[in-house]
Amino acid sequence: MDLARPIEEVKGIGPKTAEVLNKAGIFTLRDLVYHLPRDYENFQQAQNIADLKPGKATVRARVESITSRRLRGRLTLTEATLRDKTGAIKAIWFNQPYRAKQFTEHHEYYFSGEMKLSYGRYQLQNPSAIQSDEYDAPTSDKIQPIYPARGSIKSPDFKKFLKSMQDNIALIPDMIPNYKGRADALLDVHFPDSIEQAKKGREYLAVEELFSLLLAARLNREENQKLHTAPIEADMTKFKQFIEKLPFKLTNAQRLATWEIIQDMNNEIPMNRLLQGDVGSGKTMVAALSSFVAANAGFQTALMAPTEVLATQHAESLSKLFGDKLRIALLTGSTKRKPELKKHIKAGEVDLVIGTHALITDDTQFKNLGLAIIDEQHRFGVAQRQKLLAKAHTMPHLLSMTATPIPRSLQLTIFGDLAVSVLDELPAGRQPITTKIVSPSSTKQMWDAIEKELEAKHQAYYICKKIDDKGESELKSVKSEVQKISHRFPNYNVAYLHGKMKPAEKDEIMTLFANGGIDILVSTTVVEVGVNVPNATVMVIADADQYGLSQLHQLRGRVGRGSAASYCYLVNSTSDSPTRRLREIEHSQDGFYLAEVDLKLRGPGEIYGALQHGAMDLRIASITDTKLIHQADKLVKDFRKNAYDMLEYKELSATVRKYQRLTTLN
Repeated sequence: MDLARPIEEVKGIGPKTAEVLNKAGIFTLRDLVYHLPRDYENFQQAQNIADLKPGKATVRARVESITSRRLRGRLTLTEATLRDKTGAIKAIWFNQPYRAKQFTEHHEYYFSGEMKLSYGRYQLQNPSAIQSDEYDAPTSDKIQPIYPARGSIKSPDFKKFLKSMQDNIALIPDMIPNYKGRADALLDVHFPDSIEQAKKGREYLAVEELFSLLLAARLNREENQKLHTAPIEADMTKFKQFIEKLPFKLTNAQRLATWEIIQDMNNEIPMNRLLQGDVGSGKTMVAALSSFVAANAGFQTALMAPTEVLATQHAESLSKLFGDKLRIALLTGSTKRKPELKKHIKAGEVDLVIGTHALITDDTQFKNLGLAIIDEQHRFGVAQRQKLLAKAHTMPHLLSMTATPIPRSLQLTIFGDLAVSVLDELPAGRQPITTKIVSPSSTKQMWDAIEKELEAKHQAYYICKKIDDKGESELKSVKSEVQKISHRFPNYNVAYLHGKMKPAEKDEIMTLFANGGIDILVSTTVVEVGVNVPNATVMVIADADQYGLSQLHQLRGRVGRGSAASYCYLVNSTSDSPTRRLREIEHSQDGFYLAEVDLKLRGPGEIYGALQHGAMDLRIASITDTKLIHQADKLVKDFRKNAYDMLEYKELSATVRKYQRLTTLN
């Protein structure tokens, strides 16, 4: 079976259906076969309505009544009363108006969905449904797969398409040498006789997927070992003298990370290191020391930051730190006398150039760029990183930095081609942040506490999920909340910030806030990675239950940067009990622990998709499953040990290249 052939060859897929599937990224037979069920239903486990408990529930019942009505915007709500011999229960569907015409009076159906408490009563939410006599037929499958819908193509359509391909799926060849059973695994996933069988099939396919990712990382590592650059040898006498005169003591983690970088740079193979550290752990100081070593060896350093405000703050703080020991320049879009500054950079008269995207314009040239540092590296695309590296005459050493703590399992996979340094200690003097969960109906105490902080000349952030009130969501918005907060605090300066503002406007607002000209900044998560404002002591996150743990932790890290006590208020979107995420962050300030929890709760795609380090497109595997990771890693080692020729494995080669081309240095 040639998996590269177009989906139009499948029975039942005509031009219009193919067009819908194409829009969803399904073009080939492989795309269709790997469109796996998101869940399964076993209607043999149906319960009586009277015996139902919260959670996943399946009942066999008839529809006593059903109505459908339009709510605000385009949202529709369909409600039904389901009844069996033991009682009745409400079922509700959101945006599925066709349900109102789906059921026939006096017929029985199997319904399977989530039993949840809503407005004081239990309901069966968004249940799937199948007519009982259809399921009970001798020819029906025991386990029903539920496929993710794609546009107008629903789960039953995918079942029909794949059923017509069943005999051909059995002929699909293995993709990985010495890893047999691919066809059986796909059959087990699409046509299982039991949930256990489906799980076994998914595990095989998960290892197959992890193998591709790990092999890509290994190939990149091997390719990077072939690159050559100029070694940067540290003058340890000057370095130690500078360290001894610092007005503060480095943490042990900072010392270790700096030493790892110094060793990497004193090598003909270009350094490719990721420096990850929790919020406020001192990554900038490690980067500064690395540039000091480079400058004393006769090399220039380029430090690229995502915003002009952050670049300016780096330039100001490092200029104070180094004094006349380092020639530092700031290069941003608004830098005056840019042509003159660029002449100095090209002539090698600047040791450390700190800037934004202005560093990668065509007319920015370096005399001897030896070290490239990318701050908040997930804010930059691969092409931007490549442009910065291309500024050197030979491949420079690369140090990427991120404030997003990366769990160990992700370090082994997505970041497998990188050396990783971890800053897991906070510098002395950092204040812990008191974190509290707040019900939306009990905010008076929070507002009173904010007022006290404002009276003490401190500042506050107020974070909203939305920019305005357009759409169907009830979540708070920047534009509506800024009006309410301005009315509540008429004697204080309240301003707003969001991602759709022009860059110059955003920089102006952030600069004003950093300089104390704004008391309360109402903003979207655009401030998640921002400037250091030590005077900001309050962080309010509205609708906090709508965010992931890592993002909540990043936002909380905007405060607690000065000597004053700081506070973070997590305002729930409803008066229901707080989610596990909120309880976890209320009780922990360890970013690495929270990242592990977040990974388990939400999966890697949502958390690390924005990191732009490789195509984080894992559809089957769970990065938290270390057993499968080690199994895949063993297969990778066997593959390289036996020197298999990638050209002989076209499908594998194409899959690996997808991951590989976005992570390689060159």
